[in-house]
Amino acid sequence: MSEKDKIKTLFVKKPLKLDCGQTISDFPLAYETYGKLNNKKDNAILVFHALTGDQFASGTNPITKKDGWWNYALGPGKAIDTDKYFVIAANVIGGCMGSFGPSNINPETKKPYGTNFPVITINDMVNAQYNLLEYFKIEKLFSVVGGSMGGMQVLQFVSNFPNKAHTAIPIACTASHSAQNIALNELGRQSIMADSNWHDGFYEKQNKQPDKGLAVARMAAHITYLSKAGLQEKFGRKLQERDDLKFSFDADFQIESYLRYQGSVFVDRFDANSYLYITRAMDYFDLTEKFGGNLSKAFEKSDTKFFIISFTSDWLYPTSENREIVIALNAIGKNVGFVEITSDKGHDSFLLDVPDFLNTVRNFLNKSYEKI
Repeated sequence: MSEKDKIKTLFVKKPLKLDCGQTISDFPLAYETYGKLNNKKDNAILVFHALTGDQFASGTNPITKKDGWWNYALGPGKAIDTDKYFVIAANVIGGCMGSFGPSNINPETKKPYGTNFPVITINDMVNAQYNLLEYFKIEKLFSVVGGSMGGMQVLQFVSNFPNKAHTAIPIACTASHSAQNIALNELGRQSIMADSNWHDGFYEKQNKQPDKGLAVARMAAHITYLSKAGLQEKFGRKLQERDDLKFSFDADFQIESYLRYQGSVFVDRFDANSYLYITRAMDYFDLTEKFGGNLSKAFEKSDTKFFIISFTSDWLYPTSENREIVIALNAIGKNVGFVEITSDKGHDSFLLDVPDFLNTVRNFLNKSYEKI
């Protein structure tokens, strides 16, 4: 079995009108499932991934051979218990793990789309994934769950399909991307485009990869996923396998070596153009503006029960931005819970072994499921 054969793919036949004005049809949507759909089809959870995630949320990714990105939270007996729930996870359009993206072949040119791929939005991603509900004949999901960009998709899903999920858990996210986060994403994009191998996005024609630029983009982003306290505790000013400064530009400090490693392993599994397109989708996300500056209106038709989670040390999507979502829901009397989890692991807390977070998710899901 080839690597591509290990990817489950739904070919979406019906047209999808994108926010940029273009329409796509007969496009691939790669997905994975965990657990079993029960006879009543009321135990399904749709999980949305963050920027560099994919459909392989748990177990071993058959393509990269790495652990699934949500191994701590999702699986048999875990917070999102696949002995109990049927979990669907898809690779977003614009991605590089089997869904329609810039590395796909353009039928008109017989070459990869590259930067001729249409610019996509969070709204487009969610509308594409909605086809999975129809494919599995699921009338209403038990829950939609996601962190970071996945949380944005949760908000967009409930806004677009107000009565298609009993519960929603947006984690460490925002209703509109801040100027700071747009700036950080632009830093990453510019590092990719400054790489001499980028070739205006058509690097695959040249059999090249802008790997140096992509590695720097990943290094810069990775810093934002951590916290100052967490970095200081783990690395401090510890030197990398030496007793004294080398007086060079090698990686003297452990944190330098760690970031270089993060950058180098990332380029082996991610496409540079996908990084450009997905970060752009995040920057364009502004659910508040879409509803005339009133975020409450995004959810006024919904009967979904919300549970919003933030982390004390997350400075990328701070608690204040998560609270804005809570306030918007409270303003129209919606069913919403909120918790701020104490953690020194920064934005990445939702991906790591943070027991308070995992127990909170488990308890909310299990108690909510008893009531449907």
